[in-house]
Amino acid sequence: MRRTITRAGVALLASVWLVAAAQSPAVDPKQADLATAQAAQQLSQPLNNQPVWKEVRSGAQQYTSLPGRETSVLIQPEGQTWRAVRNGQASVYGGWLLVVVVLSIAAYYWRRGSIPLSEPPTGRKVRRFTTGERVIHWATAIAFVALAVSGLVILFGKNVLLPLIGYTLFSWLALLAKNLHNFVGPVFVVCTILMFLAFVRDNVWQQGDAEWIRKGGGLLKGEHVPSHRFNFGEKSWFWFGVVFLGIVVGVSGLVLNFPNFEQTRATMQIANIVHLVAAIVFICLSLGHIYMGTVGVDGALESMRSGYVDETWAKEHHEYWYNDIKAGRIPAGDEAGPPMQHRPA
Repeated sequence: MRRTITRAGVALLASVWLVAAAQSPAVDPKQADLATAQAAQQLSQPLNNQPVWKEVRSGAQQYTSLPGRETSVLIQPEGQTWRAVRNGQASVYGGWLLVVVVLSIAAYYWRRGSIPLSEPPTGRKVRRFTTGERVIHWATAIAFVALAVSGLVILFGKNVLLPLIGYTLFSWLALLAKNLHNFVGPVFVVCTILMFLAFVRDNVWQQGDAEWIRKGGGLLKGEHVPSHRFNFGEKSWFWFGVVFLGIVVGVSGLVLNFPNFEQTRATMQIANIVHLVAAIVFICLSLGHIYMGTVGVDGALESMRSGYVDETWAKEHHEYWYNDIKAGRIPAGDEAGPPMQHRPA
């Protein structure tokens, strides 16, 4: 009796298997060979999944249930190229460029020192910047410094700071730098637009710019070179630094800051390299601008701090602009008061 039941059960199972086999699709010989090869490799080289990861790194489209661009590609092969450029040429050459610029500025200051006035101050003050212009400038400057410092931590921190301060402190610092960079970036974009609107009128080509170029602004020989409200060096910083590099780092930064717009990994990698290179050049140029606006020229910082400069300063550094004020060609009357007023020296 038991033998009869057993035979019947085996026959039933065999029938079910035959029906399932007949209804299932034919096995792909190529896939079967691949599976056999993988099984054989696991016997000869246990835990070696090189064929699997080779397929993963191939960049070939696979199956995924998640919608979106590139979701079917687990690892992008070009990512290794981006990593090598970012951690290699861009970081190394960029770091040395920063060092050279800092040493050059220090050497220039050691040789020349701060540029003083050739005549004593008169005590009469000339309005150089309005309150609105100073607010825009300082907001942009603060945002720029925050982005520069946090960006340098992100770029060089692993190689420079980590060996000095250890993993725990560096992890907190890197996290702070990343969040600060991400949130201040859009603020800097807005400030750059406001800077352009506030100062573009006085940064066009004017009489005297050619002479300033020919004499190098008098920086080497110390000779007097008259200019308008902004000399050609300041105009170059405005157009190439504030406007061009501001647009480049701003647009590339927004591409990196908002990946939810489904830009591809390749797009973000290109944006990262462009952002990195432009930012380093931007920082290097800004160091020269900061130097000239602080310790490089006596009285320059006062103009952005209070909005006023001494009449002697205006005459020696921006003579054409000073003459326009004296002749009344520059209109007066805003919240900062008249363009010239007497104040105790």
